Amino acid sequence: MANAKTSNKKKKGKEVGSKAAAVVPTAEPKHSKAARRFYNENLRDPPQRLSKVLAAAGVASRRSSEELIFQGRVTVNGSVCKTPQTKVDPARDVIYVNGNRLPKKLPSKIYLALNKPKGYICSSGEKETKSVMSLFDDFIKSWDKRHPGEPKPRLFTVGRLDVATTGLIIVTNDGEFAHQISHPSSNLSKEYIATIDGEVHKQHLIAISEGTVIEDVHCTPDSVELLPRQPDLPRPRLRIVVHEGRNHEVRELVKNAGLQLRALKRIRIGGFRLPVDLALGKHVELNQGNLKALGWKS
Repeated sequence: MANAKTSNKKKKGKEVGSKAAAVVPTAEPKHSKAARRFYNENLRDPPQRLSKVLAAAGVASRRSSEELIFQGRVTVNGSVCKTPQTKVDPARDVIYVNGNRLPKKLPSKIYLALNKPKGYICSSGEKETKSVMSLFDDFIKSWDKRHPGEPKPRLFTVGRLDVATTGLIIVTNDGEFAHQISHPSSNLSKEYIATIDGEVHKQHLIAISEGTVIEDVHCTPDSVELLPRQPDLPRPRLRIVVHEGRNHEVRELVKNAGLQLRALKRIRIGGFRLPVDLALGKHVELNQGNLKALGWKS
């Protein structure tokens, strides 16, 4: 009997031992120096222009990133770099912007459409108490839960709306995206609804359609039309479509026609229209179809 018990114990011991052996993790294979060298030379992303790296990291648009570099606010490996064309590798080089280190691991790309309220400035400056960036505080606070392990994105607006204008503004951390859709070559049209104080006559529409000079450039709208009156909207409204993108272009067109602007709202950029159910101050994440409508070619 004793021998039988002993043999059973041995069998159990062998079974336990075999199970333990089965779950021992296999050591990762060590690559030779030649293999690592081949990877670094052929598979690692090649060095890129400093301005492009900053834009891709979401620091700012490419143009704004170049301005930061020219101003001496960017260092590479401890030295101030004022040349946007400098080639860098973010995985190897130590890059600082305004005293903040650029992370080696970049956050996911974010594309948002905001229904901007009146009274907010399209600026990320910390001194601006009513920046549109403050409308994304909850979004940033919940970032770690949705994207564990990723650094928080640095959001900025694509283009601007003045403080009194409401409506559609695109917010992102993708500088390349911002550069592409805001560049004049994108030729994206922008649609506005202008609410007018007083009556609007045919001569006003003609004056707007003939355009006006803004920053030494004669700007004409793509189209202008008087919208039908609605019972709940007693003031006349104009639908004005432009593509120049000059500062205060729609306001200047209305003013030049002798009309007084009551309110201005942007409702469309390119093929993307502001969702009618998106409340003021709220945002929605853009999908691939939305980005394509904005002219983004990733």
